[in-house]
Amino acid sequence: VQLVESGGGLVQAGGSLRLSCAVSGLSFGDYSVGWFRQAPGKEREGVSCLSSVDASTYYKDSVKGRFTISSDEAKNMVYLQMNNLEPEDTAVYYCAASPHATRFVEFLCNNWDRVPPPDGAWGQGTQVTVSS
Repeated sequence: VQLVESGGGLVQAGGSLRLSCAVSGLSFGDYSVGWFRQAPGKEREGVSCLSSVDASTYYKDSVKGRFTISSDEAKNMVYLQMNNLEPEDTAVYYCAASPHATRFVEFLCNNWDRVPPPDGAWGQGTQVTVSS
């Protein structure tokens, strides 16, 4: 599985960005995907995840109502629409994917680094900077 993120950039607070993740080598049958971020001096954290089991989604509390994760299986793409961005959203954003589905999307998103899903992969990251 290979992942390539795009769509990051510099935006003013209150603005919007849409991150894209091109996925190759993954059959969009059973799968889990997620967006993660790492701010300077902080650990990487799960922002939002989606699994093909019941199209389950999870969002970190601080992004609920502002971010939306989605997948386009026909295009092998995963997206993160980010609205009403805040300076605290500044970080490098990473896409991750695994060809395994799970009902435990919240656990997956909060533990992907510590308990990696089988055959998971990461993208190289894209910088998002939100100015105040």
